[in-house]
Amino acid sequence: MLTKKFRLGELDEAAALLRRGELVAFPTETVYGLGAIATKEQAVAKVFQAKGRPSDNPLIVHVKDAQQVFDYAAEVPKLAKDLMERFWPGPLTIILPVKPGVFPANVNNDQETVAFRMPNQHSALRLIDLVGAPLVGPSANLSGKPSPTSVDHVMQDFDGVISGVVAGDTDQAQIGVESTVVRPMSDRLIILRPGAITQSMLKQVCPKVQEFSVAEQLAAPQLQSPGVKYRH
Repeated sequence: MLTKKFRLGELDEAAALLRRGELVAFPTETVYGLGAIATKEQAVAKVFQAKGRPSDNPLIVHVKDAQQVFDYAAEVPKLAKDLMERFWPGPLTIILPVKPGVFPANVNNDQETVAFRMPNQHSALRLIDLVGAPLVGPSANLSGKPSPTSVDHVMQDFDGVISGVVAGDTDQAQIGVESTVVRPMSDRLIILRPGAITQSMLKQVCPKVQEFSVAEQLAAPQLQSPGVKYRH
């Protein structure tokens, strides 16, 4: 398989590959993601296979805008809306209850929630828009290896394995660490994975912020973040 590099003007071709169920890596402001259409079970399965990612490690769903979340989330509480308004597009992932049947079970390990994020990267947002559906996008590296921040990093692991990789607005991801993952609750905000959006920044939106450790999450699977159970 030839892994093609796509520039901004070639995103139609990259989107066509994704709609056919192929894998295309795409840039975000944090790291490069290994993209597949989130609503296609077989395409999502290819992500796990290519990465060597454990199948019980849920994925983050990347959306083109906050409005797209309402198509898939069963509930979007006011706190979630406030977080989207303040931090999206950006490196914040928000876990919300999901409508039954809108995503295959391998996206979220058959849980009742899904993690949503709107990346702050023009190429990524344009790609999602052209595809017409959200994309899963775990870091585009073999599981256990360092997260990729450039096209070259992606090609080191997946040249000849995936169909394409989209070049970013810049040659290098700006942040280089994964997004902060949070779960809005009725009376507080829980941090499930720390990242570029810090606790003090989140407190500007919600005064009561609590961070759950990995051990606490493993003891309560319903409050578990993507990427916590295993290195990814």
